[in-house]
Amino acid sequence: MSVVSPLLTVMIAAARKAGKVISRDFGEVENLQLARKGPSDFVTAADLKTEKILFEELTKARPGYGFLGEERGMVEGTDKTNRWIVDPIDGTTNFVHAIPHLAISIALEREGRLVAGVVYNPITDDLFWAEAGRGAFHNDKRLRVAARKSLGDCVLATGIPFQGKPGHAQMFRELHQFTQRVAGIRRFGSAALDLAWVAAGRFDGFWEHGLGLWDIAAGVVLVREAGGVCAEIYGGDFMETGSIVAANEKILALMNERLLAAK
Repeated sequence: MSVVSPLLTVMIAAARKAGKVISRDFGEVENLQLARKGPSDFVTAADLKTEKILFEELTKARPGYGFLGEERGMVEGTDKTNRWIVDPIDGTTNFVHAIPHLAISIALEREGRLVAGVVYNPITDDLFWAEAGRGAFHNDKRLRVAARKSLGDCVLATGIPFQGKPGHAQMFRELHQFTQRVAGIRRFGSAALDLAWVAAGRFDGFWEHGLGLWDIAAGVVLVREAGGVCAEIYGGDFMETGSIVAANEKILALMNERLLAAK
């Protein structure tokens, strides 16, 4: 069992406090949908309420840190070297449909480097956490990425573009490259949890295009601290493009070959 640092203590406490709101609202979704025109307003309210708690808790604990949230955007802090990167509910479509696969994602970026991450599913009480140089953990269990070396043995995760999103034809080309070569592909609807599951060795690899920084920042720390590698799909900077591939070093190289073939 690892000793949790003061920094991670702050992040975990904020995630757990905000998670109570999500758990309460999640249980009401099915009952409330019929009483409204649709679930969108409810989900928006839940996102905003959760992010407000995270903003308040993190700012109280570390005054002056900047804050980048999916809902409120960038809030400049007096401390220009530290920035929280937060997604209050990663997996909102799952939330709308009462599918219990979603997460609060909190990362800390220090001087341009991702140094700590927490991914927390309040519905299942699964807590993934990591800090640079200290390892990655699921609750109290140390994490390591899977050690498989052949695509034929791998289960990969991805995100598939939905209505209004670009890249549908590209995704079909990529799926064609992978489906004939891997043991399975999963699309669960939360990039933060997909990356956490790569860190835990549940998935052998993950790829997706055009994600927000708040979707991936915490998960990147988890994967790296679990011995994995994260890269931009075409060799750029995933912090800028949001197009990321993550796996152990061998599988990442094999995935990159297929992704380039599908380009």
